[in-house]
Amino acid sequence: MALRFLLAACALLLSACASQAPLPEQTPKLALPLQLHIQRLVADQRQDWVLVIQQEGPAIRWSMMDLLGIPQARQKLVDGKWHADGLLPPNPEARELFAALLFALTPKDELQGNYPEAWQHGAQRSLPERWNVRYSQPMSFELNLPKGPKYQVTPLSGDAP
Repeated sequence: MALRFLLAACALLLSACASQAPLPEQTPKLALPLQLHIQRLVADQRQDWVLVIQQEGPAIRWSMMDLLGIPQARQKLVDGKWHADGLLPPNPEARELFAALLFALTPKDELQGNYPEAWQHGAQRSLPERWNVRYSQPMSFELNLPKGPKYQVTPLSGDAP
């Protein structure tokens, strides 16, 4: 009985690892800090968030909050791995969103080296089976996750979110 439980736990752990969002081969050169307005659209529901992306030494810090300033998710990307930043509980959807945004924000000339399976044609970019991006301007785009929500991303101007 214990062996069956152990095997089931190992299978669950392996499936969780296999479903992690892909990250680039090398950290792309981003013009940081960035402040973005994120709209999450599912059916007829909409959520709005502010995302701040900034360089902190060798790490890229991702801080997402609602429009009242309440933290929703914080992560640091260090050496190609995500790390919790602060005391917020794990948020797999936010981690997937951050990875998808990193893909969308990767400069075009760095795309193939960082995501060999990706393609870009005109104002569209895709990592097949994972993410689709449609740009209206370089920093304004729609991000679609085949199994998840749709996001509208636009830059924020000004010194504070």
